[in-house]
Amino acid sequence: MSMFLDTAKIKVKAGKGGDGMVAFRREKYVPNGGPWGGDGGRGGDVIFQVDEGLRTLMDFRYNRNFRADNGEKGMTKGMHGRGAEDLLVRVPQGTTVRDAVSGKVITDLVENGQTYIVAHGGRGGRGNIRFATPKNPAPEISENGEPGQERDLELELKVLADVGLVGFPSVGKSTLLSVITSAKPKIGAYHFTTIVPNLGMVRTHSGDSFAVADLPGLIEGASQGVGLGTQFLRHIERTRVILHVVDMSASEGRDPYEDYLAINKELESYNLRLMERPQIIVANKMDMPDSEENLKIFKEKLTSHFDEFEELPMIFPISSLTKQGLGTLLEATAELLDKTDEFLLYEETEMEEEVYYGFDEVAPEFEISREDDAAWVLTGDRLEKLFTMTNFDRDESVMKFARQLRGMGVDEALRARGAKDGDIVRIGKFEFEFID
Repeated sequence: MSMFLDTAKIKVKAGKGGDGMVAFRREKYVPNGGPWGGDGGRGGDVIFQVDEGLRTLMDFRYNRNFRADNGEKGMTKGMHGRGAEDLLVRVPQGTTVRDAVSGKVITDLVENGQTYIVAHGGRGGRGNIRFATPKNPAPEISENGEPGQERDLELELKVLADVGLVGFPSVGKSTLLSVITSAKPKIGAYHFTTIVPNLGMVRTHSGDSFAVADLPGLIEGASQGVGLGTQFLRHIERTRVILHVVDMSASEGRDPYEDYLAINKELESYNLRLMERPQIIVANKMDMPDSEENLKIFKEKLTSHFDEFEELPMIFPISSLTKQGLGTLLEATAELLDKTDEFLLYEETEMEEEVYYGFDEVAPEFEISREDDAAWVLTGDRLEKLFTMTNFDRDESVMKFARQLRGMGVDEALRARGAKDGDIVRIGKFEFEFID
């Protein structure tokens, strides 16, 4: 079984803030000590950090739930509860993080050590020392901690390589990679020997170096899910130059030029932007009989395919077996890389906008619906957050929550919808009677 995994779905939940405390000073010779309850500590964030030592998302196959610790509760003497440690989750370079619900890209992690907060911890609730006023110098009010952010994420690994090798199975991509780098890919005389992307570093005679990825062989229909191609085409998206390896010996009984067209069609079908990357055609297996004649025919067909204003792709005849022509190919590849800028993987419309964790004044603060049992149901992010942070063990906190609802216009809205005295109003699992 392959130990390479390049996609994963996980759940992350940041820590809840610690609850604020209700406490009063009770010291000898200190009359009317007043409130002394401290605030709760901040909940831990869930943070992704790039680790260049990781190569796959295999760690996320068995551990799909990541939960940060909650903050400590507030204490007496006005002391804050301790904030929770952030949860650091290590991911490989080249990991794209998407929101599983919206499909938006949250972040693209490509640099070693790069970090990103994927779920923010909740703030700690305020203790009663925060609610003291001249009118109410000894309040019995405290807040519960704010809930931490919770979200479902999709992780997608796209290997970091400057150059990608593409072509039909058994055209010699793995052999070429093993000859020009120190990589040791599995090589066999049958299709789909390569079932995972292989990476290797190339150093040219002139001192240039670049990373090369050997991708599992494509076949016609790969972009529609045929063979292994659709599973690994994502890994070519980060490459800046494509080396299109073609078997000029036609040892598989296929026409080299038709192979070239078929692979380009699959690349275009998967992602139109892949065709923006410059290509070098690698005419492999030139040590075999008929290769010279096939190359001549290939060049004629290629020339007729491009019009006079289009630039023909460079063609380099090589033999991975005899190492013929490799030096020239690698120097040309390094030179092309120098002239080729990075390709932007994601447009701004695909990226998730900066998240604002306060209250949105434009969005409705609450919504009212009615269930089959005639109960009125209140929903809404702000309303539900206020509810969660209310300490219902304290009468003053409950009264404060009632005032907040009234200030938001909940009473008037219920009355306008036809709510009558004694009707049941529900927020989550909490129920209370409407009093007109």
